[in-house]
Amino acid sequence: MPKPLTWPLRVLNRFRQSIAYLTSLITLVYLGLALLVVLLPVDASVLPDFLEFVNFDDPDTARTLLATLIAGMISLMVFSFSMVMSVLSQAGGNFSHKLVFGLVTERRHQQVLGHYLGTILFILVLLMVPEDGRTPDLWRSLAVYLGAAMVIHCLALFVYFIHNASQSVQINAVTQELHRSALQSMEGLQARQAQSRWCYASDRRVPANCHIIHARQSGYIQRTHLDELANLAKQSNVTIHFNFTLGDFIVRGFPILQIETARSLDDDWCEAVRAQLEYVEGESIQDLYVNGLTQLMEIAIKALSPGINDPGTARLCLHQITELLCERLRFQPCNTLADDTGQVRVTWPEESLESLLYKLYTPILHYGRDDVSIGLALLQSLKTLSLFADAEQRELIQAHAQRVVAALADRVSDSLDSRFILERLDGGTHRLNLSRESFETI
Repeated sequence: MPKPLTWPLRVLNRFRQSIAYLTSLITLVYLGLALLVVLLPVDASVLPDFLEFVNFDDPDTARTLLATLIAGMISLMVFSFSMVMSVLSQAGGNFSHKLVFGLVTERRHQQVLGHYLGTILFILVLLMVPEDGRTPDLWRSLAVYLGAAMVIHCLALFVYFIHNASQSVQINAVTQELHRSALQSMEGLQARQAQSRWCYASDRRVPANCHIIHARQSGYIQRTHLDELANLAKQSNVTIHFNFTLGDFIVRGFPILQIETARSLDDDWCEAVRAQLEYVEGESIQDLYVNGLTQLMEIAIKALSPGINDPGTARLCLHQITELLCERLRFQPCNTLADDTGQVRVTWPEESLESLLYKLYTPILHYGRDDVSIGLALLQSLKTLSLFADAEQRELIQAHAQRVVAALADRVSDSLDSRFILERLDGGTHRLNLSRESFETI
């Protein structure tokens, strides 16, 4: 890709990720309709005769109606979004501030905002282009009534918007949306790995002597065009090795890529390779299922904080994490892409199960150590995972289960606690070996 084209593409990509993207498109449609009304008047003779009754008799009536409609729309929009900002601020305080960005930029919210702004712009254009003091003709009268219909449509959107905004910050809706997005991301990975070109290499090796490509900007790289990178690597007969894990924060000048080749590479090719790495604001769950799991974990530990003290929410998040991890145990995410001849072209590091388990269970155990119900919920989650794990994976799960058992033993203060935990220690179906000695001595 030519170097001058990379900057406009980056700007366009940032615009598509912002709340202004869909809002601007809808607003432009309304603006085009308004310009069509004022610049292309239609003679009344070509319109049906039964529409004559909607014609205004006084020019001031139409302008007064339009002024009232636009004032009402501005008030409606201000009230709607001041209320939703208050709701989202509360959600950020109760759950996680990362969720606020996703809720604000949600497509449905962009659509409502676009209709609001578009209606205001449509009525404003009608007010700015008057009929020179004459009584509005049938065409302009119909435009005024169309503006009134748009306002009525926005009133219906207002009810929908308030309902959707209030529902979207409820914990059940939040966790289910995170679960759905992460599950879709996993299903996309599994569908992609059905092709023989995508595979997992346990011994991913990167040669010491490689051509290094450094980052030109700082940010989070969470999305890459791996097929395009493979094509570029095939054209130059090289292999591209990622020196970072997707989702990591990259600083400018960091050696992000290692190109396995014995010759030097031209700057245009290196710039084309950089253009296939997209910097994304926030954490994209659609691109990385790990982000969905970590956000569920963060909501859980936020619920366990002394200021909120909601272990029920933590257990709900843990249930969603358990289901997603069971799905993760069913496949091994690929880390290698080959060309049609089987030659490896792109490799990248993938989040290991060991890292994932430690990242998810350790914080919840740390913040919920004083709550026996959280410890038992963690233990039940690990028991469930053991049913879907192979021998090597079960060793990792066994180690985490023993940490949970040790934490539960530390909280036992009398025989009642000991008996209650012992009855649930071996309960349920699982494939773990859980120690009972620390409880039986009490």
